Amino acid sequence: MPETVTIRQGRREDALIITKYNRAMANETESKCLHTQTVLKGVQAGLARPEICRYFVAEIEGQVIGQAMITYEWSDWRNGTLWWLQSVYVHPDYRKQGVFRKLYQHIESLARKEPDVRGIRLYVEERNRNGQSVYSKLGLTPAGYHVYEREFL
Repeated sequence: MPETVTIRQGRREDALIITKYNRAMANETESKCLHTQTVLKGVQAGLARPEICRYFVAEIEGQVIGQAMITYEWSDWRNGTLWWLQSVYVHPDYRKQGVFRKLYQHIESLARKEPDVRGIRLYVEERNRNGQSVYSKLGLTPAGYHVYEREFL
């Protein structure tokens, strides 16, 4: 991994690159073309409201090369919060160099310091074998659930 990779919390000025990476991730993993302005407004809302989500970025010399977002779920079974990892993306030029590992370890370290956080979850597209392999190597295991949804867009 490049030694110069640093992890920091996302800031308002990161909205355009996070939007770009979200759109690229959706296209790569699900062949979905997301509407730029909708995603940008969503990213801006998230950056402005850390109570709904937090973005983290990996950067080299000020250039954002990767990202991840966490959202929160209350679990009455656990009497605590689960952090959901979402919007995971590493620029293709920096993949397989430990960038996501560094992002994940940073987020897990923060989660372990919070007394009410009970764990980290994520969902991964069924055909995204590369992502599944990476997550397994980090110690994440399949939770045994299928995700069902109904969108109201």
